[in-house]
Amino acid sequence: MSEPPPCPRRHWIAVASAEHVRLGRRQGFMQVCHGKAAPLRRVQPGDGILYYSPSEAFGAKDRLQAFTAAGIVAAGGVYPFDMGGGFRPYRRDVNWHDTHDVPIRGLLPLLDFARATRNWGASLRFGLFEIGDADMATVCAAMGVGVEAAVQVQT
Repeated sequence: MSEPPPCPRRHWIAVASAEHVRLGRRQGFMQVCHGKAAPLRRVQPGDGILYYSPSEAFGAKDRLQAFTAAGIVAAGGVYPFDMGGGFRPYRRDVNWHDTHDVPIRGLLPLLDFARATRNWGASLRFGLFEIGDADMATVCAAMGVGVEAAVQVQT
């Protein structure tokens, strides 16, 4: 019996405030949907991650509306992290690329997920959603990440 083919690489957009994204970048993790484990289980090692930040701070009204991080999910699984006060969100480790923030507005005409609907923000309300190779490459290029780095597989 032959081995099954490898799972195709997937790409994701996660949503969080820029301040939360910066914390995750410094500490090498991602967290989504207020720390829920189930969405993170859809993401696998080697998958590409982009973070979109609607605001600078959680709950703020500043309308940052920018991509703020890009990386590759590291080996390992979902794990709980004790932040104190009884809050134990789930996380996944990520190898983050060096990037710069990029406003989404200039990229909207180029992104398949945004062109598929009149309300491009609707997808973002899920907190984590899958995107295609072309969208990943477009955003990574705008953020200063080479295509090779954006699609390399981490083991």
